[in-house]
Amino acid sequence: MTERDKYFMGRAIAVAEQGMNSNTGGPFGAVVVKDDQIIAEGCNSVTSTNDPTAHAEVVAIREACRKLKTFQLEDCIIYTSCEPCPMCLGAIYWARPQKVFYGCTKEDAAAIDFDDQFIYDELDKGIDNRQINFIGLMREEAVAVFKQWEEKMDKTAY
Repeated sequence: MTERDKYFMGRAIAVAEQGMNSNTGGPFGAVVVKDDQIIAEGCNSVTSTNDPTAHAEVVAIREACRKLKTFQLEDCIIYTSCEPCPMCLGAIYWARPQKVFYGCTKEDAAAIDFDDQFIYDELDKGIDNRQINFIGLMREEAVAVFKQWEEKMDKTAY
């Protein structure tokens, strides 16, 4: 960890505070850095946009990908004010950054009623035992599209 890392984490924390104080959403912020420059910033904007996926990391990843014209952030580092929730963790893995620095832990978030443990618990359950019903439907038709993808010659792999 360098002084520059501390600078970028400080910016992620400041973005979290700004978003919170402007009533954009919860107290979370993130920045995406490439070549020692901030490419994108994001604060939680779930409540202001009525978008449950508008977590700080997702907002920042979307903006960074838009600016860099890519769907992967392999040469980037993400700084986030809190350990990512399961959704953001998935988005981060799909974006493939070099590394992630985080401030608060998931336990810190749970202490202020942002507890994601129930999602981790749901992931460990069989699909038939989850709180929300997941019902398979038209698998053959759906698999046919997968087969087309598998045979597609001009696809962009990711």
